[in-house]
Amino acid sequence: MSQSVNVEELEKDWSELSDEFRSLEAANQSYQELHERLEEMQEKCTKQIQHQRYRMRQISKNLKTFMTKQRLTHTNKEKLTQLEKSIMKRKAQIHEIEQGLPQQNSRYLKIILGDVNVSILNRNDKIRYKDEYEKFKLILNVIGLLLSFLNIVYNYRALELVFLFLLVWYYCTLTIRESILKVNGSRIKGWWRLHHFISTVCAGVLLVWPQGEPWQLFRTQFMYFNVYISLVQYMQFRYQKGVLYRLKALGERHNMDITIEGFHSWMWRGLKFLFPFLFVGYLFQFYNAYTLYQLTAHPDATWQIPVLSILFQILFVGNTFTTLMVILQKQTERTENRYRLMSLIASKRQKPVRQPTNNDGEEQGKGDADSAKSK
Repeated sequence: MSQSVNVEELEKDWSELSDEFRSLEAANQSYQELHERLEEMQEKCTKQIQHQRYRMRQISKNLKTFMTKQRLTHTNKEKLTQLEKSIMKRKAQIHEIEQGLPQQNSRYLKIILGDVNVSILNRNDKIRYKDEYEKFKLILNVIGLLLSFLNIVYNYRALELVFLFLLVWYYCTLTIRESILKVNGSRIKGWWRLHHFISTVCAGVLLVWPQGEPWQLFRTQFMYFNVYISLVQYMQFRYQKGVLYRLKALGERHNMDITIEGFHSWMWRGLKFLFPFLFVGYLFQFYNAYTLYQLTAHPDATWQIPVLSILFQILFVGNTFTTLMVILQKQTERTENRYRLMSLIASKRQKPVRQPTNNDGEEQGKGDADSAKSK
């Protein structure tokens, strides 16, 4: 009797599980339909974005032609200026819309990963991936610091090769991760991505540099350089991490902005104390290039020496020029914003308190609202 009861219970459990499976099938069917619908809507949005950009290019082209060839009245100039502002605003709006749509991989990612879609559509997943990127940089930076210090204390070829191989792997991995971030809306500047590609080549050339007197003459200097750069990057990481989270909490910056070796637009607040350390690091790169240039006259010099000298020189020039240009740009933006704010405050103080009674008044009120939104 107990066996028949057990069989009945098993049949009952299976019946309940079958009902749950039918519910699973229904949910899966709904999911498949929604997924197909989602792909259709994504494709529709992508096509409309392309159409918007095509039409805006045509309008912008005609606008420039009209402004250069026609004598404009004051009213027409104001209308064309407003049209230019509207086009710029529309471009920003389209950029924001694109962040929720899958993007095409860059050519570099297609070579490395193929046609695998690396777009991250969920905002929380984007933030999580970006945080993993920052942790990856921090951990490898600390490991690099320790290995550089050990290579200063101990002169072992095996230890050198471990450190140099780590540099090659680190920068190569960094270029892939940054390309994925770029696909998902990160606004990292082009030079800093190129900087990491050049650093990958530089680390690869160092790895194949054969043992000899020229390497021994450069070895200690290079290890001290890596110790210094690791310390500066750690300082920079700690500060940038806090600033990024504060600005992101205030809604002032995109959540996929990243920390980089150098200067980025959102790093301006309170970062002046890091400028001397950054530029000393750049001068250290120039010193490396100069030392390597002198080593080209050594009797045992190999092809790696002039190549490395050129690469370090490129890094020095690129880092210095980009950092100075961004600092100048931020200074100009701060001055413009200050005068714009002063002008807005003055206009509000001088403006009489009255209700608009005609079309001109309505247009003026609309202009003030647009100005406030742009702030």
